[in-house]
Amino acid sequence: MKLLFHLAVLAGLALAPLVGRSQYLRYATTINPTSPTSKPISHAPYDALLKKYVDERGLVNYRGLRADSAALTAYLRTVSDNPPNARWSRDEQLAYWLNAYNAFTLQRVLRGYPVKSIRDLGGSRTLINTVWDQRFIRLGREKYCLNDLEQRLIRRNFNDYRIHFALVCAALSCPRLRREAYVGSRLQQQLDDQAVDFLNDPTKNKLTPPQAPQLSAIFDFYPGDFKKGNNTIPQTVNRYARQKISPTAKLGYLEYNWNLNEQGR
Repeated sequence: MKLLFHLAVLAGLALAPLVGRSQYLRYATTINPTSPTSKPISHAPYDALLKKYVDERGLVNYRGLRADSAALTAYLRTVSDNPPNARWSRDEQLAYWLNAYNAFTLQRVLRGYPVKSIRDLGGSRTLINTVWDQRFIRLGREKYCLNDLEQRLIRRNFNDYRIHFALVCAALSCPRLRREAYVGSRLQQQLDDQAVDFLNDPTKNKLTPPQAPQLSAIFDFYPGDFKKGNNTIPQTVNRYARQKISPTAKLGYLEYNWNLNEQGR
């Protein structure tokens, strides 16, 4: 997921076996799972789980959630059976995909719990056998992986860098897991709120001194997503941060903490 550095991928291709190249080419194509008869689903069951098992810091009570995993499974069955179609509003579609990514991530952690880091649930070969490359997500009749949802669908189909403040990969350096589900009717406000929360969290971004801030590595993982059009990374930061940084700041990036986003750690 968040290890898709462009240079690392290109360097990996030079040494990867044929299967690695094939997997990379797979991620170069888009996907669009859909059901022509589906209608926007209720995210209320997922919302109830988030309110019950996620605290104000965005940390998860995985032990409690594991005991209540039947409710998560039931919600994800509804997700699997009802991928969106063009009759859904764009915000309804994006809310569905953000919730699907985050909820399937929770499910994958629960299946391997207890675990120190989500990375321990897969191999170390990016785009080939990491936990984000495991095809355990059913959408309609096909199986997909977390990288499919993020790289091939959400990033490709929704031109909005705020998705990086909403997708949560179960690590401490990820954005805070929101204690409510995303819903189409409030999605824009929710995404703005996530951006404000993430940029002003000193554990995720250190904005002083303004000439040399230390930003989340997410900005380094996906620089192109924050530089589309005339946008720049400092402009993105200053749009939401209370402590502004210099437009010409020399940007540094914090080391990503992959420890599980679990309560009590």
